[in-house]
Amino acid sequence: MVADTILAIDQGTTNSKAVLVDQDGRIVARGSAPVAIEHPAPGHVQQDAEGIWASVQTAVVECLRERPETRVAAIGISNQRESVVAWRRSTGEPIGPVITWQCRRTTAWTNELKSQGVEPEVTAKTGLPLDPLFPAYKIRWLLEAVGTTEDILVGTVDSWLIWKFTGGAVHATDRSNASRTQLLDVRSGRWDQGLCEMFEVPTGVLPEVRDSQGTFGVTDGADVVPDGTVLASAIGDSHAALFGHGAFAPGDAKMTFGTGSSVMMNVPDFVVPSHGLTTTIAWSIDGRSTYALEGNILVSASLFPWLATILGLNGDVGRLMGLAESVEDSAGVTIVPAMVGLGAPYWEPEARGLVTGLTFASSAAHIARAAAASIALQVADVFEAMRTQSDVAEGAVYVDGGPSSNRFLMELVASHLGRSIEAGLAPEVSALGAATLAGLAMEWWDGLAAVAALERGRVTVKSRRDTAGVERERAGWRDAMARCIMQPQPIGELRAD
Repeated sequence: MVADTILAIDQGTTNSKAVLVDQDGRIVARGSAPVAIEHPAPGHVQQDAEGIWASVQTAVVECLRERPETRVAAIGISNQRESVVAWRRSTGEPIGPVITWQCRRTTAWTNELKSQGVEPEVTAKTGLPLDPLFPAYKIRWLLEAVGTTEDILVGTVDSWLIWKFTGGAVHATDRSNASRTQLLDVRSGRWDQGLCEMFEVPTGVLPEVRDSQGTFGVTDGADVVPDGTVLASAIGDSHAALFGHGAFAPGDAKMTFGTGSSVMMNVPDFVVPSHGLTTTIAWSIDGRSTYALEGNILVSASLFPWLATILGLNGDVGRLMGLAESVEDSAGVTIVPAMVGLGAPYWEPEARGLVTGLTFASSAAHIARAAAASIALQVADVFEAMRTQSDVAEGAVYVDGGPSSNRFLMELVASHLGRSIEAGLAPEVSALGAATLAGLAMEWWDGLAAVAALERGRVTVKSRRDTAGVERERAGWRDAMARCIMQPQPIGELRAD
């Protein structure tokens, strides 16, 4: 008997993944392919749209090769957020590069708009601050580069993949991705004419906004899957991870650890964000949006190989973590990893990395311990901001990403949160979220309760630190953070008392 599976695609910044998920919610096959990134000028980060599509095709072929006997019942898509593609409606030919979420080429336009004092209005509608991260001005940049809007379509990466899979029949996006463009009124879930005029983006080039779960068309000429296969979900990758963990109740949260970290918490209603957070549509089902607070941390695990090199460990992160675990505490050493500025909840782009508390008694192990603790201390700051922003009761906290497999590091996180956390054993949580959304659309499961009940493979990580030790570490962190974000005086203004 041929088994039915959902083919889930997780199109990320550096690679595209494909997995097959069965009706028990288990991942039964995997495939992946790298994606190239270009840096043509300082602050400019871009990719090739056809290269992204080719990587998805390669990942799908590799995945299906593992289970040639399976029948794909539907496809779900999760994708890197805030990256923008433009192409010709008539031919499907990409126009210009994919401007990625990391790109800062629209900084001048963003700063000019900020100077007009409209940021509160934008945030009240979109849940987002004015920042080059978001796609609105990237769309304008692409349109100005081509010099016309005739025959031009634009969208985030999910829209591009939907267009390619359906042979150009469907130009659509889901509300989670649309909510990150800064062109969507997140309360209504529709493109906002006033925002489009503010950012000089004509609504005619934008995709249709749909639920995250539902029919986005059927495949036509995609080669790697049979024609007529239903596209049944689309969702941004961070949102997909929240869904993949089954974090469906207000107060449930997830932390994704990687180069940076994303912290997202399910909230009952839209709130205008503060404290360095954003509010976003987590997903949309049957016309109803679920909202989330989000905080993004710029430097997390990327600190480790750098420090392992500085300490003479040849970049070996395993040895660095072994050093960190060999001592009871950091002996007063604190590291603020602000190498590229500070993200949530501070948002100080000019801040830079800092080490405090060094003495002649400090050792490499103490410095390694301080580096490990910085990961936990940063996410604790974001959670504190979330508790200040929303009075929702605390729910479950799930963790994923490569560093979440390190038990010692996750115990530090649990200690600074003051609660147990749930670490997933499968690394493809975003793909699992897209798959379960698609499965809901195909009526594989009867509602969110049935999805939440699927076996996911988790381990509970508890705090193993005494309260006094945690408080000492947090006091040192607060002092170091104050030093890090303090504006230094110009040399000419310094004087002796």
